[in-house]
Amino acid sequence: MKPLNYLGQGLAYTLFAVVLGYFSTSPEYLHISPGQALVKLSFTHAAQRKGACRERTGEELAKLKPNMRVQKDCPRERADVVVELEMDGKQLYHVVLPPPGLAHDGAASIYRRLQVPAGTHRFVARLKDKVEGDFDFVRNETVTLAAGHVLVIDFKADVPGAPGFMFKN
Repeated sequence: MKPLNYLGQGLAYTLFAVVLGYFSTSPEYLHISPGQALVKLSFTHAAQRKGACRERTGEELAKLKPNMRVQKDCPRERADVVVELEMDGKQLYHVVLPPPGLAHDGAASIYRRLQVPAGTHRFVARLKDKVEGDFDFVRNETVTLAAGHVLVIDFKADVPGAPGFMFKN
């Protein structure tokens, strides 16, 4: 009886190894189509507040509990983040991201994968993070994308001297 048990167990392990070996190489998975490159737009950004802060008067501060006495009164709600990505004069992506959270005061996040033809392209990335006005951050960049490569477009508002979009190829 014992040799049959060992034989059955060995057969089961062999069958498992064959199935595992097959699915480790087949079916073939293509991350990016041939002749294509990938553009990833990915960042998190907290927009400007919708309203301006104001100074509280002495009477207003006296009415508040001692632990709530803060001189400045600032609204929590933030503006929508508007993002546009253009390639060779054609719009690839446009989105309006409302701020998350119960008080609409969180940082908006974006992650978008776009397949584009390989080659040299001119990208224009724009971001608006206030209620009124035009785009606050604009970046023009000419990038050569090889087939199968990835271009990451990130946004950093806290970079000293040069806040804005960063292109990493």
